[in-house]
Amino acid sequence: MNREHHRNYSHELQRDMEALVFGHAGRPLLVFPSSQGRFFEYEDAGMVRVLAPKIDAGELQLFCVDSVDSESLYNKGVHPGSRIWRHVQYERYLINEFVPFLKWKNWAPQMAVTGCSFGGYHALNFSLRHPDLVSACVCMSGSYDIKSFLDGYYDDNVYFNNPVDYVQGMNDEWFLNGYRKMKIVLGTSDWDMCLDANVKMAGLMHSKGIPHWLDIWADNSKHDWPLWQRMAGKYF
Repeated sequence: MNREHHRNYSHELQRDMEALVFGHAGRPLLVFPSSQGRFFEYEDAGMVRVLAPKIDAGELQLFCVDSVDSESLYNKGVHPGSRIWRHVQYERYLINEFVPFLKWKNWAPQMAVTGCSFGGYHALNFSLRHPDLVSACVCMSGSYDIKSFLDGYYDDNVYFNNPVDYVQGMNDEWFLNGYRKMKIVLGTSDWDMCLDANVKMAGLMHSKGIPHWLDIWADNSKHDWPLWQRMAGKYF
C-alpha cells in the first residue's frame, strides 16, 4: 500500500500541520480524527487495515488530516469566542490549503468525507458548509451541537458551524439542493452515547427534505473503535 507522510507550514494556522495519505488512486476520502485526535489515529485504530482491500485495489484513497481541537473547541483556557475563531481558522486551512493539496494528488471532482465521534461533527459540518466539494458524508457516532463547548457564548461563527442550528434555519436552495445530491450516513448504535444526537440530526434533515441514512446498530455496540471498524467495512 502506498503510504505518504506530509508535513507543511500552514499560513492560516501559523503552525506546521501533518497528514497521512493512503493509496494511489480511487475516490478521495477526507478523514477527520476523533476528539483532539491526530492525523495518525485512523491508522493506529485499525481503520486503514479494514479499508486496505479497497485502497490496494485503487478504489479508495485516504487523506487523514490533522486537527486543532485542543486549540479550538476543547481549549478551556481561552475565551469561548477565541475557541470558535480558532475553529474558523481551521476551516480556512482546510479550504485554502489542505483541499488544494488533496486535489493536486487526486483529480476527482468531489470527495467523500468521514469521521468518528467528534470527527463525525467535523465531517458533517464541513460537508454541509461545502456541498459543492462533497459527494458523500459518512458520520460514525457523531454529535452535532457544539454549544456545550462554549459556556453559553454565541455568535454568527457558532451558528454557522453548528449543524443543529443552521440546518433547522436553512432556506437557501443552493445549499439544500447540494445536500439532496449528497449521500449522508449517520451511523450509531443502541448503546452509543451519541444515539440521541444522531436521531435528532436525522429528524432535522427529514424536516428539510434532505435524504439521509440513519443506521442504528442494534447489537449493544458502544461508542468505540470496534463499532467504527465494522461501520467502515459496511459504508465504504
